[in-house]
This record gives sequence, structure tokens and C-alpha cells, in this order.
Amino acid sequence: MIYAYIRVSSDKQTVENQRYEIERYCKSHAVVINKWIEETISGSKEIEERKLGKLLKKLRKGDTLICSELSRLGRNLLMIMSVLNHCMQNDIQVCTIKDNYRLGNDINSKVLAFAFGLSAEIERKLISQRTKDALARKKAEGIVLGRPKGSKSSRKKLTGKEAKIKLLLKENASYSAIARILNVSRLTVTNFIKEKNWRT
Repeated sequence: MIYAYIRVSSDKQTVENQRYEIERYCKSHAVVINKWIEETISGSKEIEERKLGKLLKKLRKGDTLICSELSRLGRNLLMIMSVLNHCMQNDIQVCTIKDNYRLGNDINSKVLAFAFGLSAEIERKLISQRTKDALARKKAEGIVLGRPKGSKSSRKKLTGKEAKIKLLLKENASYSAIARILNVSRLTVTNFIKEKNWRT
């Protein structure tokens, strides 16, 4: 199956330009799109909250995902690499038109997949280190971190880590990346942030 994915950030933007680019590419390469997926949502939203997340779960070995450019997959490098790495691990081909990017079964793609994984790990460590540095600076400035003394007891795994989570969100870390850094499940992070109403 061949899927075309189109995303715009707001309803003031139009999907027609992306559709035209994909249709022109398919016509010149004798490619037939089996299904179009379009959505209007910010690229900074978690992949699981977008139609793209549902599509990635639906894609199977040998399927192809086509979009106009890599930036349609996500707002930041870590998010884009996460999508590409998922596709690489599941033998799903990715084709972007403007970037002229191809991800498939060849050795070049495998080298790229290794680079994706390595870059993602480096990015996670950098985010973690920036957070530690920021927390150390706040502590040195006399700012009390964590749950105030005498506050109501809670069994929540992330209680007392509010400052660290806020810093990670400020660094545009995904919920999945925060979960890995704090050694909890993504669902735990999602529920905790929703309860705090920090990001909608």
C-alpha cells in the first residue's frame, strides 16, 4: 500500500500545494496513491495525538509513506528521526519530494537508520544534561525544588519532579523522551502533565 500524508499547522493554510507536489511526483514516477491522509495540526503535537500516529501503527512491511517534505512529519529533529526510525525498523519506505529523501532497504538507508538512533540518543542526553545544569543553577540560587515540605503525600511517581518536567517541556522534549529520562511509562508522563494542565 502507498500512503500520502499531508499536514498543515492551521486552518489558514491550504493542503493543495502539498497535494499538487505529491500528485505531480506520482504522475512522473507512475506511482498510484492508495490512500490520502490529511490533517490540520501543529507539528509539535505528539505523534500519538495526530493522524500520523494512527497511520504509523497501520503501516506494514513493504508499504510506502509519501509526503512533500520531512518537516511535515514533525517540528523538531528528534520527532522526525523517531518517525523515520520506526519506518526503518518495520521495512516501511519513506519518500519526501522537496528534500528528495528516500528511506528503503538499501545499505545507505541502514547507515542512516544507525545515524538516526545515535542522534536521538545524543539528543536525549543533551536534553537531560541541560535539565541537570538548569536544576543545579536553580539550587545554587537558593530556589527550593520539588514538593514543598508538609504538602499532602502523594504516590504519584512524578511528584517532586515538576521542575525537571517543566524544563524538559521547555526544551521541546516529547512525552516519550521525558518518560525515558525519568524512567517511567509515557502514559504516566501524559497523565501527569494533563493533570497539571501544563500543555494542551
